[in-house]
Amino acid sequence: MTFRPAPLRAAAALAVVFIVARVVYRILFNGAGIGEPVLLDLPAMRLPAPYAHVVFLGPVSGPGLWAAVLSALPIAAMFLGFGLLNAFVEVARGFVHLARRGPMQGVGRMLVVAWAALPALADAVASVRLAFRLRGERFGPRALVPVLERTLEHAGRVAAALELRGFGSSAAHRPGNDDGGPLQVRDAEFRIGDARVNVPGFTPRSGSITVITGPTGSGKSTILRGIAGLLSHVDGGDISGTVRVSGLDRAATPPRDTAQAVGVVLQNPRAAFATTRVRDEISLALELRGVPSGTAKARVLEVAERIGVTALLDRNVSTLSAGEATLVAIAAAVVEDPALLLVDEPLADLDTTARRHVIAVLNTLARDAGVCVIVAEHRASALVPVADSWWTVDGGTLIPAAGVPGAASSTSAPVEARQIFSPPADPAPVLTATNLAVHRKGNTLVRDASLTLHRGEVVALVGPNGAGKSSLLVALALREGSGEKGTPGEGMADGGRVALVPDASDDLFTRDTVAGELRAAGRRLARRKNGGQPASGFAASRLARLRGDVTVPIGHEHPRDLSAGERRILAIALQTMDDPQVLLIDEPTRGLDPAARTAVAEALQAAADSGAAVLIATHDHDFAHSLGARILPMRGGAAPSFEAAPAEEPEPLLPLPRHAATSPEPRGSEPDNHSAERKRRLRMPRGVELAVLAAANLLALAAFCWPLLAAALPQDAAAALPYAALAIAPLAVVAIIVSLDGSVRSAHTVALLGVLAAVGSAVRLASTGVGGVEAVFILLILAGRAFGARFGMLLGAATIALSSALWGGIGPWTPFQIFACAWVGAGAGLLPRRVRGKAELWMLCGYGIVASYLFGLLTNLWFWPFAVGAGTGISYVPGAPLGTNLSSFLLYSLVTSTAGWDTLRAVTTIIGIAVVGRAILAALRRVKPVSSAGGGAGGHAARASSDQDRDRLRIGV
Repeated sequence: MTFRPAPLRAAAALAVVFIVARVVYRILFNGAGIGEPVLLDLPAMRLPAPYAHVVFLGPVSGPGLWAAVLSALPIAAMFLGFGLLNAFVEVARGFVHLARRGPMQGVGRMLVVAWAALPALADAVASVRLAFRLRGERFGPRALVPVLERTLEHAGRVAAALELRGFGSSAAHRPGNDDGGPLQVRDAEFRIGDARVNVPGFTPRSGSITVITGPTGSGKSTILRGIAGLLSHVDGGDISGTVRVSGLDRAATPPRDTAQAVGVVLQNPRAAFATTRVRDEISLALELRGVPSGTAKARVLEVAERIGVTALLDRNVSTLSAGEATLVAIAAAVVEDPALLLVDEPLADLDTTARRHVIAVLNTLARDAGVCVIVAEHRASALVPVADSWWTVDGGTLIPAAGVPGAASSTSAPVEARQIFSPPADPAPVLTATNLAVHRKGNTLVRDASLTLHRGEVVALVGPNGAGKSSLLVALALREGSGEKGTPGEGMADGGRVALVPDASDDLFTRDTVAGELRAAGRRLARRKNGGQPASGFAASRLARLRGDVTVPIGHEHPRDLSAGERRILAIALQTMDDPQVLLIDEPTRGLDPAARTAVAEALQAAADSGAAVLIATHDHDFAHSLGARILPMRGGAAPSFEAAPAEEPEPLLPLPRHAATSPEPRGSEPDNHSAERKRRLRMPRGVELAVLAAANLLALAAFCWPLLAAALPQDAAAALPYAALAIAPLAVVAIIVSLDGSVRSAHTVALLGVLAAVGSAVRLASTGVGGVEAVFILLILAGRAFGARFGMLLGAATIALSSALWGGIGPWTPFQIFACAWVGAGAGLLPRRVRGKAELWMLCGYGIVASYLFGLLTNLWFWPFAVGAGTGISYVPGAPLGTNLSSFLLYSLVTSTAGWDTLRAVTTIIGIAVVGRAILAALRRVKPVSSAGGGAGGHAARASSDQDRDRLRIGV
């Protein structure tokens, strides 16, 4: 048990504020004049009807103030008690236990995903903030759109990971094998949208490594996702022909039911982690299947030793390097000893050492454990020592390849891209840096880095992962760091710019169409030219010049829907619109096939030809040499100024220590007795569920309104009503969650809810307490509108639960906050569905006003008697007429909330919806719908559904 002082400090501050507020109420409403001596003799003023029973001000005495303090102590002590509890109880671990067993596994797993999404959200905000600085834009409300789009993409990856680990599976035991091998594909076609990939025959054997190559966009990932089951059961695609995995028909069997037989490592594994600790990430599949804790721990240790990640088990996944993340993802994929392992682009982010380790792990799994390993990879030559067979996607068909397809072209650019630049005619440098150091959070990322760049030259910064290459580029672009940085070139003296295309270049896109991005770039260019307007179509022509023979759509296509090469070229075009004198590119060829690499090379050559100095940070030495680049090696944060380094030579493959392929559950055998019969999670019948929802919400409303309902009860019963309300509210929350838990069965819903709850929690923590600004209402209203009332209710509840756990604010008020925010999200989902366009935004703004004021009234009502106490003109009086108590409450609410906090909350909501509502609704509705039934038919249904149907598809209204 770990003591965290922050919740206790927050509770102490809240207790002090409460005591001060109680004293202020007594002074303002004639409740501090008890006894002698009188400290202040303020004139008493009786208010007009209907507040005739209220006296404003009056004498203030010492005993009266002391009585006010004493009356506040019990509630203040309750605050401190909950603060102490929050300081010792790690609520996040409670989320994990809730997700493992019991009637609330779906909601518990969603909260675990939400907690794990917080670091990814922080990374998204930091990355987008950097992108805005690089583009010369102010980080404002528009930044919410790229941050949200990035987090929604994260939700999609997490959903796929959960599905592949077996979330929601009803399979009672491991899939069998019909002796046809781990995979049989005959006369199959994989389809999604307009893309089609044919596979006439593909039957790799156990204990082998099969490599699939092909251009970017050719369908390599489509084939892997089709074999994994994601294509037809998650992505909305379809498959035909024969595709059998461990004897099961892929079209009829969702990936969650083959999780024990198929391990999958998707691209960019760091973006798909669903937990916070490495140990939990590896054991996730075992937890979802209900494996006993002792067995799961032993299995995790065994797999970690085999893969070589034992030292990482207690690390936070957000701290892993690219190579470490890939190894952890492989360990998580093979923890159940699958017969088939699918790995998509495992070498894309890695330096030579990390690549050797990953390849050795794959080789050990195939040779020692007998796993059938299938790898889709651009960097094919690195796999030559271990690959058993080679396949390539040619013309939309997967065919066997003779030799190593594309091995040469994957590491060497075509002849036309291999021109060698002549030494610069003008020796004057355009950028110099001497002994540059970059520090962040007390860590030295770059030290003693020196470099000089000249016009028209290309320089490649090379070195291992973690050498500081990216940090150096950012420091140069933003003129940060300590040391000597100079720009002595004549163009730089005239205001020339250093432009950076970061590794996460998609974060440079802030509009929802390519045409919109080009228009925005034109406006930025006009501002930099002090009002001088560029020629019409200048941005499009600039893009055309850079893209060369590559056709980049410039219409209403979303920038994130372009191919990897097209997105990188668009980013280069946006950052070079004003002809910067220095262009910095981080990892220009990551994830690109030879054709895309050629296109990017031509774009960089075009930038250099225009006179810019081009500096790239890359692991791809052959690409750098193909550009005729001057090589600068960087190790340990230091870079020399002029020394060149030879290309990095491939190092011999170092196999890992071999372990026996032991497993607690050998393939084809029955699982252990503890998890052999996985109980299906029962869902309430629709009628019972609606009845429970209605009853729980009515009970919650009664708990809110107890001060007004007490007038209808005998005095003895009314005295117990406050305690009954405090007990009923959490019970109603539990009833709501249990009844709605069946709505979060699918991995897609869990991931989407979790990630959006993380966003809502961050927004709530950032805005709460600032004059009533409640920016979280914007997200709740827009998400409830996009996905329906059930989703809105769950999102509101999860946002409060997660944010309360974050700052240690769980207390008796939490159930009331949960219901109030849940009702805000649910109400948005109940608005008329046919309204669209500007009318929809007007409707949501009107709803935001109503919701803001009702939220304030409800949250004030239940706490009003506790906040004011007895003895003032606005105190709750047990047994008093309803009209008297109601008027006292309305005056209290007007003074403390309605005129201030609630009004500012409404204004904030209106402004937020007006500024970013359309873009955020579009981003939410752009999330692919997923059929809950699974199967190919589900994919057809998803594609055929209208916008209105898609809004309801996951959760329903």
